[in-house]
Amino acid sequence: MTAETETSDAELLELMKAGNEEGLSALYRRRSRAVHRFALQMCGSQAVADDVTQEVFMALIREGNNYDPAKGTLHAFLLGIARNHVLRRLRRERFYVSIEENAAEHKADGQGPLADFSRGETIKSVRSAILTLPERYREVVVLCDLQELSYQEAAAALGCAVGTVRSRLHRARTLLIAKLRPSTEGEPAEVKSARCFA
Repeated sequence: MTAETETSDAELLELMKAGNEEGLSALYRRRSRAVHRFALQMCGSQAVADDVTQEVFMALIREGNNYDPAKGTLHAFLLGIARNHVLRRLRRERFYVSIEENAAEHKADGQGPLADFSRGETIKSVRSAILTLPERYREVVVLCDLQELSYQEAAAALGCAVGTVRSRLHRARTLLIAKLRPSTEGEPAEVKSARCFA
């Protein structure tokens, strides 16, 4: 094990706040991919996710003293900052874009091209459905289901109660099921779900 992996996030943050550039670099190497993945899953834009990731660590440099370990992990704190930046950006620019294809997800696994195509289409459908969820539901799905945070960590990132995370996640999953369920009556599932939940 290297010294970097033995050092906790809190210790690296303290090093960073004391002016040690290696503390910031180690935190960036450890947490930037998760921040980027969260931003990408929230907005669907590689460029926005890149910008948000940089903004999160710039904010950490400026506002690192605002982190309170009693409220949650540094990981949750960083995702909370990312959430605020993504939502601000989406509201300012008023756009949602589709997630770019990731070639790594479509590598052959021995099941043949039809299985690869089907899996790719399913992934695209789920990503698209997540992007259509209202923000408060999208963020809990991204945090709990895609980022695999606990309810407590998600609550810390969102600045809300654990019960709120649970209820939003239940509602979000219900909406996703309705969006992804094929319609048997000729009406698109999105139309049905919009009418049912309006």
